[in-house]
Amino acid sequence: MEIGSLLAFVFGLFLLYIVGIALVIPIKLIVKLIVNGVLGGILLLMVNLIGSFIGISIVINPLTAVIAGVFGIPGILLLLIIQHIL
Repeated sequence: MEIGSLLAFVFGLFLLYIVGIALVIPIKLIVKLIVNGVLGGILLLMVNLIGSFIGISIVINPLTAVIAGVFGIPGILLLLIIQHIL
């Protein structure tokens, strides 16, 4: 095997690795946003169940679930503040 063929093979493997990394990172981000959105929806459901005793509720839709999922408890507080301002 010539050195040129060996270098081409190593370069091809390196390019394959780079392309693989470039495709995996966005998939991880999308999966993380979906998981956070679902957890945010569960957190909103809990707030609505507990808040029903004192008259607090937040509409559960994809936007509020993602806000609650990304920001957590501060996101829930933000949604409550925005709801009472508007």
